[in-house]
Amino acid sequence: MERVHFEAIGWSAGGAALALAGQTLAVATGAVVPSVVGWAALVAYLLVSSALLLRGLVRSGARRFGAANAVTAVRSSLVGLIAGLVAASFAGPLSPGFLVAVVVPALALDAVDGWVARRTHSVSALGARFDMEVDAFLLLVLSIHVAGSLGPWVLAIGLLRYAFVAAGWMLPWLDRTLPARYWRKVVTAVAGIALALASSSASPGLAALLVAVALALLLESFGRDVLWLFRRRHDAEVVREPVVAQRSR
Repeated sequence: MERVHFEAIGWSAGGAALALAGQTLAVATGAVVPSVVGWAALVAYLLVSSALLLRGLVRSGARRFGAANAVTAVRSSLVGLIAGLVAASFAGPLSPGFLVAVVVPALALDAVDGWVARRTHSVSALGARFDMEVDAFLLLVLSIHVAGSLGPWVLAIGLLRYAFVAAGWMLPWLDRTLPARYWRKVVTAVAGIALALASSSASPGLAALLVAVALALLLESFGRDVLWLFRRRHDAEVVREPVVAQRSR
């Protein structure tokens, strides 16, 4: 193993310790009920995300981990904690305040890692993929939680990206390069904020409206991308770059 792999393991281990400590605090303070499902979801996320990160590092041939990826690793651990809390909420009540206290920094760090990558000249396809996968999973987990109060239609927010990827397996023209559009990242941020507000149980009417707007924006964004790809489905030369990079850095 090379140094970059040990760096990734170190940051993943540190993030895991943070997430496990957060889950322990949540249980100790009564913010969430003790739940095997909650702990299992947290541990499963930490193991799978770490394994995929290491696999990505090996396949990309990266020589250093970088500060931006370190920030994303910390954010990923928070997303793991959120997944554990949401999973535990199926066994008993979950404190909205505690959940939001974890969601807010997870959303805020989404802007930090990209800024760090640009400032340190360490923008990479791997870092962008790592960042976007964390974004996508956060939206999925939050949409599952919010669907309990607003209805199953909210799940569309978390499932859109995965449906897009699955469609690309069946329709190769969907699995191609998209031009960079900052609007994608704005839409992702809006969706995260809307779901966070809905998770707080404050202003349910406003939260429902914002979540609906977020879903509409996501549909528009994905629809525009699909249309762009469809019009160029017969093009022979399109340089592939992960879609994740366009939603992240």
